[in-house]
Amino acid sequence: MAVDESTYRTPETLTEEQAGRMLAGMNEVIRAGEEMRALRAEMIKVFAGLGWTQERIAQLTGMSQPAVSKQVAKHRTAAPEPPMGLSLDQDDAPWLEGRLWGLAEVLSETFGEAASCTPCVDALARGRKRLTPENVDALRRLVEADLREHRAQLPTGCRAAYDEISRGLDLPSGAAATEPAAVRRSLAHRIQRDRIARGA
Repeated sequence: MAVDESTYRTPETLTEEQAGRMLAGMNEVIRAGEEMRALRAEMIKVFAGLGWTQERIAQLTGMSQPAVSKQVAKHRTAAPEPPMGLSLDQDDAPWLEGRLWGLAEVLSETFGEAASCTPCVDALARGRKRLTPENVDALRRLVEADLREHRAQLPTGCRAAYDEISRGLDLPSGAAATEPAAVRRSLAHRIQRDRIARGA
């Protein structure tokens, strides 16, 4: 019996564009994972410098104590470095960028999809965006829009925090910190969020 050739269909092929989009998404996840591992290693150094025990650091990071000990030994220097300053009013660019990120995250969590900054905050959280100068400028505009749009319902401290951050970013101090920028951004982000949560 003859078989109708039309019953055999040529399988659809994956275009280079489709493959590129798939791999780009995978690469973002891989890159974000590598960056988080490097950041965690730097944070262990900061925690050790603040006097935390290796046992406590291991508990907080979910790592084994030997792994933490190895990280601490790797960063140990002959002369102990002074503990990192955690005052919110530092004026180097990474610290201010971290504060802006923390403020934007509070606005996003408070107002959800109604917040202009929510897509940018989500992209930062998933590693799809980084705090480059261009993205910082864009995030500032989005936060300004949210501060205007939702001024009657803003959590305490948001407007004052933004004014401080904005002045600092407009007038860079040129001060250079010894810690990596990613560490300073992460710490400032966390401290800014907690300050607003306390209503300060």
